[in-house]
Amino acid sequence: VQAGSPILHGYFRSSCSWRVRIAFALKGVEYDQLPVNLIKDGGQQLAVIQYIDETRPGPRLLPADPKTRAQVRMISDLIASGIQPLQNLYVIQKIGAEKMQWSQHFIDRGFQALEPILKQTAGKYCVGDEISMADICLVPQVYNAERFKVDVGKYPTIKRLNEALLEIEAFQVSHPSRQPDTPDDLRA
Repeated sequence: VQAGSPILHGYFRSSCSWRVRIAFALKGVEYDQLPVNLIKDGGQQLAVIQYIDETRPGPRLLPADPKTRAQVRMISDLIASGIQPLQNLYVIQKIGAEKMQWSQHFIDRGFQALEPILKQTAGKYCVGDEISMADICLVPQVYNAERFKVDVGKYPTIKRLNEALLEIEAFQVSHPSRQPDTPDDLRA
């Protein structure tokens, strides 16, 4: 651990940790990681992303324009509060044998709400042509959708945005398959 560097306590496959890793990578922040083997997910980390945005130089993760910023927050909240918590490890463990169907149902339901919104707001990325907190939320959720065998092809805007974002280094270096605590069989 480097003195003065932020420390991220996270789990390689946690969507919340991944969102923070993307924000750090976009801002060029060097940080140390302390892996935590989760029994249940650590909660939402949008406040952490907003803190990083407000305290670190680099690209804005929340746009200056109030209308655009509201669109970013709406999309981020839909994903981080409306879709992702229903696939948290704790919830999935409680569901048991029905976890695949449960996850598919709620991801599909969320993507059905998200797709038309993104058709209206998207440019190159979720809201226009600048990467934002909405993009940081989208990529981990699409990863979960693929993990739970959701047909992402039914959502062409979501699919296109995810593919574009995965070409960006910050999204690649923060990927769950490239983390210190990633099991060997899941490494890229």
